[in-house]
Amino acid sequence: MKREPGEARTLEILEAIEARRDVTQRRLADQLGVALGLANSYLRRCVRKGLVKIQQAPANRYVYYLTPQGLAEKSRLTAEYLRSSFDYYHRAGQAVGECFARCEAQGWRRLVLAGMSEISEIASIRAHDLELLGTIDLGAKVPRFIGRPVWTSTAAAPPCDAVLFTALAEPLDLYAALLAAYPAERVLVPEILKPVLDAPPEAEA
Repeated sequence: MKREPGEARTLEILEAIEARRDVTQRRLADQLGVALGLANSYLRRCVRKGLVKIQQAPANRYVYYLTPQGLAEKSRLTAEYLRSSFDYYHRAGQAVGECFARCEAQGWRRLVLAGMSEISEIASIRAHDLELLGTIDLGAKVPRFIGRPVWTSTAAAPPCDAVLFTALAEPLDLYAALLAAYPAERVLVPEILKPVLDAPPEAEA
């Protein structure tokens, strides 16, 4: 199920208020990583929906607390988040497994990952008899990832049988570099990442 815009923010606000009633709007803004005015707007939206009540406290302070409706909405959003997360990892695991099955069928044993992400972490768990040599990531700031070397260019990576595309950050630049360095049929893209490559450049944000 696709989450409506703002649901993630709503859940963060409800969690913050449940954890601490005397949370200030400034602290809430810092926690959400947004401007104070935007945090105030999210909070007022929760009040209008009947999820949060405001009570004035001494020294011109305010206390926020969740209404029964707010508690129910927090439980619903939490459950939805967990379902969507589980579904994502399940689909990612299946997509990576399909690529690995193709490698085994072709006799490709030595693989390089392309892009540091949750997908590459899933791949490292599911690799089994395949040998993952390391990860190519053009913008990498670390020498190792998931216990293996990281290279910032295709030229620096060792010879391999195939490359598994696992990038979520700046995927088009890395994909272009891979196609310039390896045969296209040996650059494997999990099904879950194909929409990322189909998006026009201006859609990446």
